[in-house]
Amino acid sequence: MSSHPSLIKTRKPGERVFCFLLVMGSIYLFWQAYKISGFSELSSPGAFPLAASATMILASCIAFINTLKLPEAEGVRFVHHCFPPIVATIMALILVYSIILESLGFILSSFAFLFISIQFLYRCRVLTTLSITLLALVVVYIVFRLVFQVVLPEGIVPEREILSSIKSLWR
Repeated sequence: MSSHPSLIKTRKPGERVFCFLLVMGSIYLFWQAYKISGFSELSSPGAFPLAASATMILASCIAFINTLKLPEAEGVRFVHHCFPPIVATIMALILVYSIILESLGFILSSFAFLFISIQFLYRCRVLTTLSITLLALVVVYIVFRLVFQVVLPEGIVPEREILSSIKSLWR
């Protein structure tokens, strides 16, 4: 291995914790896969999930052990390099969206989430953001609610009444 500083592998802030969480998550997935049907034979329903999660455990353990050996990177800050404010903001928006989704409903909460996210990330004109938001929301709604018939949280918008009114116009 070369002694040139830029070629020496280093450990970034949070890397050990992340790798440890990967190991724990892989073990949890292995347990869930085992609960599907145990491991009675190679063709059992749980065989593939068990094999996949066992591979995840092995790979994440190797990654974790390798990070334990690496020296800490100098001059690298977690907040700046690994978890910048833009990522924290979007994660906070996703958290708020998941909290208000049930009470406000899919249409209003998704509209608010998309509008705020697009405006925050692209900083374009409000009319452009509104157009992109409405187009995306209409496409997602048509695909999931009407085509795949996924039941979405209705919230305060009387969605069923609106849909039945639209259907009655076509009759």
